[in-house]
Amino acid sequence: MFDGYDSCSEDTSSSSSSEESEEEVAPLPSSLPIIKNNGQVYTYPDGKSGMATCEMCGMVGVRDAFYSKTKRFCSVSCSRSYSSNSKKASILARLQVTGKPPTKKAKVLQKQPLVAKLAAYAQYQATLQNQAKTKAAVSMEGFSWGNYINSNSFLAAPVTCFKHAPMGTCWGDISEHVRVEVPNTDCSLPTKVFWIAGIIKLAGYNALLRYEGFENDSGLDFWCNICGSDIHPVGWCAASGKPLVPPRTIQHKYTNWKAFLVKRLTGAKTLPPDFSQKVSESMQYPFKPCMRVEVVDKRHLCRTRVAVVESVIGGRLRLVYEESEDRTDDFWCHMHSPLIHHIGWSRSIGHRFKRSDITKKQDGHFDTPPHLFAKVKEVDQSGEWFKERMKLEAIDPLNLSTICVATIRKVLADGYLMIGIDGSEAADGSDWFCYHATSPSIFPVGFCEINMIELTPPRGYTKLPFKWFDYLRESGSIAAPVKLFNKDVPNHGFRVGMKLEAVDLMEPRLICVATVTRIIHRLLRIHFDGWEEEYDQWVDCESPDLYPVGWCQLTGYQLQPPASQSSRESQSASSKQKKKAKSQQYKGHKKKRKMPVGKKPVSLSSLPMTGGVRRSFSGDEELTPPYRALPAQTAPEAFPPPSTSREFRPSLKTVTTLQLKEELLDGEDYNFLQGASDQESNGSANFYIKQEP
Repeated sequence: MFDGYDSCSEDTSSSSSSEESEEEVAPLPSSLPIIKNNGQVYTYPDGKSGMATCEMCGMVGVRDAFYSKTKRFCSVSCSRSYSSNSKKASILARLQVTGKPPTKKAKVLQKQPLVAKLAAYAQYQATLQNQAKTKAAVSMEGFSWGNYINSNSFLAAPVTCFKHAPMGTCWGDISEHVRVEVPNTDCSLPTKVFWIAGIIKLAGYNALLRYEGFENDSGLDFWCNICGSDIHPVGWCAASGKPLVPPRTIQHKYTNWKAFLVKRLTGAKTLPPDFSQKVSESMQYPFKPCMRVEVVDKRHLCRTRVAVVESVIGGRLRLVYEESEDRTDDFWCHMHSPLIHHIGWSRSIGHRFKRSDITKKQDGHFDTPPHLFAKVKEVDQSGEWFKERMKLEAIDPLNLSTICVATIRKVLADGYLMIGIDGSEAADGSDWFCYHATSPSIFPVGFCEINMIELTPPRGYTKLPFKWFDYLRESGSIAAPVKLFNKDVPNHGFRVGMKLEAVDLMEPRLICVATVTRIIHRLLRIHFDGWEEEYDQWVDCESPDLYPVGWCQLTGYQLQPPASQSSRESQSASSKQKKKAKSQQYKGHKKKRKMPVGKKPVSLSSLPMTGGVRRSFSGDEELTPPYRALPAQTAPEAFPPPSTSREFRPSLKTVTTLQLKEELLDGEDYNFLQGASDQESNGSANFYIKQEP
């Protein structure tokens, strides 16, 4: 496995007796470690003594890799071309003007001192590094998950909690102490080299890494996305012919780095050889632009409309309603969201549907195959079943921080129900919403009481505290039978305090830094960091709107950082003014429910500003601070899908144990360990109380 690495004490100094030599190069120290790569021996440079510049093409590289005894040329072709003098003047002029090493085609004939060439190239590299640091500072100015977690000792939800996310079903035993090969940034070489690092801390897709050999020194620890293209299993460098170079800071600690690595890595865990392929395959999405779907009408929850997939980012769809001429009337959701369906779904179950003014499909648009949508559990409606006017408790889709008293308004086919919030329903029923009977967002009467959750009573109901028994008697209603509700509680693995990335479902194009603050069996209360609790949202543990830390970075989606104190105060004042105006606007109207809107302004200054009118799900227009819109086009994904159409079959065998021996260093034998889940039981599913007579 470590055929590419060795350590020796040979005298690697070069002779200057050749006829081609016109200057001597200082001999190299005899104790320098060397890198063996595809049969070639390269001296690890400790400064000028290990570097050389080709006098023909100007390329700077490891000295011992150069051609001839005097190491003046990088290849045989450069040595043979040295005798030509036809382009001497033009090449010298170019070198003086640009200060950059000439290309391979440039015929550099003037023999310059080695130190001068190294100095010019070092200056050029320093300029490039400064430019890179400036760009990085701009891009990371908003928010860094690594700094956020380190400074507060936060715990992130593991990737295995998110079955819909990339690698969610095949993450396996990737955990602390797993070794990987990563680029070595503590190196003065002009070429990209690698070294081995171990995972110190794992936060979603992000890992805090420490170079092997640093022991307890955290000075060069760094965060990176474990699914990134520069992260490889141990043995990848040997198989790919890439050099393993120890960091400059610790180079002096050992004379035999090969023996050190063999000792430290024998029996250690690493990624499987096909890890990057699995990541790429898990990020292939069946939904494509121009597909037509039926999606909830964000202005009238009681009906659906036809929309067209505009872009796909990490499985999230930007849908544009078909009648939108300027393609700005859009809706964001995940491809597994219960809010989207195949064309013809509404008619098949009896759901209200807004017919499009467009009589025929636009060129290139086509209906999405029905099998691509999330499947719901089949139910038997022939026996005891939900009936109209039955009472229950439900998450208010227009105010997701509350669970309200609700009523079944209509029973549809295939187990779907139309539900309204008591005391806040529109006269025309335009704010009824559709939940499936197995939905984790509806609960039997008494759910909030037994789980110590505040239940929101009907608007205008004055007999407080609210008691279900009295309310059912006064309204002449009955409670929906407990046995009809979904009581399955998966072993989801979430814990209170875990960090994650969550969709703001009141502004579903935004994904924000969030925290799990309560867990009621399968129900999670999500708090958006930096914002008041009134903006919290109740979400199911298997919701496709929750993602691991690092998901936005992996897929290219924009993450909204925690709100600062100043933005919170500004937003709070704006919210109070809006609520006051809203109260006056709806005075005398039946529909008076207010909902928190206009939160989490986007922080990217590079994105264009859009208008300051936000349309809520219910169709009300509310003035909010201007938002910066997400790009309309699909962002480049971190891993383009491979050309093959081979079906991805996830496997739990995602960690490899290294078996290293001095006499067997080919790195081809891997023992895969199938890891057991570390998730604990989340409690019994018996969380409903008996109905009062």
